[in-house]
Amino acid sequence: MTSRTRALRIVVGAEAARASVLARASLQAADLPDAVRTTLREVFGEDLDAPSAVRRIIEDVRATGDEAVARYTQRFDRSAFDTSEVTRAEIDAAFRAVDPDLVEAITFMADRVRRYHETQQRHAPRGFTEHGLGQIVRPMQRAGIYMAGTDAVLPSSIIHTVVPARVAGVEEIVGVSAARADGTIHPLKLVAAEVAGVQRIFRASGAQAVAALAFGTASIPRVDKIFGPGGLFVTLAKQQLYGTVGIDALFGPTETLVLADDSAAPDLCAADLLAQAEHDVLATPVLITTSLAHAEEVAAAVDEQLATLERASTAAQALARGGAVVASSLDEAVELANEFAPEHFCLLTRENERLVPLVRNAGGIFVGESSPEVLGDYVAGPSHVMPTGGSARFASPLSVNDFLRVISLVDVSPSEFRHIGPYAATLARAEGLTGHARAIEMRLEGR
Repeated sequence: MTSRTRALRIVVGAEAARASVLARASLQAADLPDAVRTTLREVFGEDLDAPSAVRRIIEDVRATGDEAVARYTQRFDRSAFDTSEVTRAEIDAAFRAVDPDLVEAITFMADRVRRYHETQQRHAPRGFTEHGLGQIVRPMQRAGIYMAGTDAVLPSSIIHTVVPARVAGVEEIVGVSAARADGTIHPLKLVAAEVAGVQRIFRASGAQAVAALAFGTASIPRVDKIFGPGGLFVTLAKQQLYGTVGIDALFGPTETLVLADDSAAPDLCAADLLAQAEHDVLATPVLITTSLAHAEEVAAAVDEQLATLERASTAAQALARGGAVVASSLDEAVELANEFAPEHFCLLTRENERLVPLVRNAGGIFVGESSPEVLGDYVAGPSHVMPTGGSARFASPLSVNDFLRVISLVDVSPSEFRHIGPYAATLARAEGLTGHARAIEMRLEGR
């Protein structure tokens, strides 16, 4: 049974929910806006779908480096600039342009995120050696950060991506960002990058920026791994370049699932849903509740608050992708939520303490009225870069671990070699690998 109530559709029952509100579209099947299709036609002289356009851009960057990066960046961003790297003077000017209270807020956010990840670092993998075997833990040497945000500038994403890298001990952090029409990068981005610890910043965006970081150009250094969420073209480029360069994850549109019962204030449920909906027309806000009356109250509150948002048009389109689900019980609600595996899982029920242990698949759990997901976006502490699109079934939020590499260490003694070597030789011969066996047997024979 389904009904459409105002901006938020309401679906009753688990099976109806799985077929509608909780169904996800494939990344590869994402529809391109008409304006983007027109631009691709103008740039390439033919109609291309998103994966094909990204493939073409990657090959151009591989072949011509900086020239292709600048050409595509300027064309897609409708910007103009002569040099790709941001100067010290530009960063200093950004601090003068940004309100001091906002600089203080960004610094406060960075400090909170840093303290959390310093605690996390104490629980990260450690090197050890025991009986000649062990591991060495090293931070990567150079990380690339995609500094996302064009329509909505997101200094918080820069902080939440870069600070864990700094805590992990990454030697060099390189940032890339879209430029504005006059060739400048938004001062909020530059302030956040400086506070977080980005050492070099380049004007480059989209698939071409990802390709530049993957291959390296005359101007932009090649990195070991690329981090940070981005739009469809960034995500497809990361997917296509994985293996040439490390990537953190494939991030889809943001999503929040609010699991509530009739004790939850409808206006707060609505506010949490709208906080995600205003991000992006492709965002997915979902409510699962155990009461149809409560769902109706939340839907009414959504309508009332939607009218007051600056990004009401964006939020309205996102709401159409999500919706409200009426489950038969809180246990069924958790089961549906685990199947959906949301990026953000918000609990607003009388039984939060009982339900938290039942949550298996989520990027982050936000428990109770005083822990809204928006707090996690900014100043709670854990990185807000979290798995989307159901990948919370197998992936985790960004952490210091993503910037560390574990190197296995084998340093066995001669006596230990004489003990375990014959087993290795026997296994090698069983696999038909005579050279493997001889490499052991020659040592056992004293040669």
